[in-house]
Amino acid sequence: MEITRRPPWLQKKIRPGAHAEMERLVGDLRLNTVCREACCPNMTDCFSRKQATFLLLGRACTRLCSFCSVTKEQPLPPDPGEPARVAEGVTRLALRHVVITSPTRDDLPDGGAAQFVATVAAIRDRSPDTAVELLIPDFGGSRESLAVVVAARPEILGHNVETVPRLYAIRQGAQYRRSLAVLALVRELAPEVKSKSGIMVGLGETEEEVLRVCADLRDAGCSYLSVGQYLAPSRRHEPVREFITPEMFHRYRERALSLGFEHVESGPYVRSSYLAEQYL
Repeated sequence: MEITRRPPWLQKKIRPGAHAEMERLVGDLRLNTVCREACCPNMTDCFSRKQATFLLLGRACTRLCSFCSVTKEQPLPPDPGEPARVAEGVTRLALRHVVITSPTRDDLPDGGAAQFVATVAAIRDRSPDTAVELLIPDFGGSRESLAVVVAARPEILGHNVETVPRLYAIRQGAQYRRSLAVLALVRELAPEVKSKSGIMVGLGETEEEVLRVCADLRDAGCSYLSVGQYLAPSRRHEPVREFITPEMFHRYRERALSLGFEHVESGPYVRSSYLAEQYL
C-alpha cells in the first residue's frame, strides 16, 4: 500500500530562496548538481553551507529506474571542458571534500569513466588539499572502466546498491551481484581506497533483508555505509511503502557497525553524499 502522509520526523522543506548564491555559481560555470536533478530534500542545507554534489556527463540517464527523478531524455556527448569547470567550482567554494557523481551512461564505450578521471585530475591540479569522493555507476560491469577510475585514487569510491535484491525491479538495467562486484573490485585493485555504498529503505524491504545486504557489502570489502528513507520524487515514481522510524534507523546503524563498517550514517534524511566529509 502506498503511504503519502509524512510523519513528524520527515517535515524538512526545500527553500528555493536560500539557494541563490549556489544557483548563480553553478549557472555561471554551466554545471549540474545531483542535489537539484534528484530533488534532494537536503538541498537547502547543503547549498546554504556552500556544499554541492556535482553531476558529470549531463542530466540524462540511460536507465529507467522507477525511484529516480533524473531525466531520461537523450543524453549529450561528454563535454571536454566540464572537468575544469568542476575544479573551478571546487576552488570557488573552497571545498575540503567534494562528491562527484554522474547518471548512468550506457551509451558511452567506457560508461563515462574517462570524464571521472579527468575531473579528479583537474581538482587535484587546482585544489590539491580537497578530498575527492566519486559516486560511480556500474559501468555495465566493465573491469577496464572501473580500473581506470580506481587508478585515479579518489579518497572514497562509492557505488550504491540502493535496495535489497528482491526489489531490484526498481533498478532497471542494474544487477545486485554486479554492484557488489564493483565494490569488491575496488578492494582488489586498490585496498587503500575506501569504498562506500548506500541503501534506501521504506520500499517494502524487511529488516532481515537489509541486514543481509549489509553483510554482503562487508563481504565485498565496503568500508562506509549510508541508510536513508526513500522519498518518492513525484506520484509518477515508485511509491513509499513505509516510513522508517528514527529508532529503526538507529538499530540499522548499530547492527551495521557490529559487522565491521568503519562509518555508518543511518537516518531519515541520510543520503550517500549528505555530510560526506564526516566519513573520513
